[in-house]
Amino acid sequence: MMEYKGYMGTVTYDSDARVFHGDVVNTRDVITFQGKTVDDIEKAFKESVDDYMNWCRDEGVEPEKPYSGKFNLRISPELHREISIASIKMNMSLNKFVEKALIDELSQFEIKY
Repeated sequence: MMEYKGYMGTVTYDSDARVFHGDVVNTRDVITFQGKTVDDIEKAFKESVDDYMNWCRDEGVEPEKPYSGKFNLRISPELHREISIASIKMNMSLNKFVEKALIDELSQFEIKY
């Protein structure tokens, strides 16, 4: 996974064409890139993000921000009740409780938030 200006890119290798293909994954807008070497793909990723931002500026539209920090979560009413009670017992808001639980889980995978 690559990161540039908050945008995350993933890369796959096409062995038939002998080329790397990449996609920006944390936006609904389609941003792709490709290259034949690691240096090429890294450069193409950054250029594609910059091109996207320049295109948005030229068109007078706001670039889609990668991750707003908000998402809807559907859980059972029973689980909602349990985490609400636990958050009250810990003197935390429900959001902080869930955020802490997610951070604790991510630490198992050494993912930095």
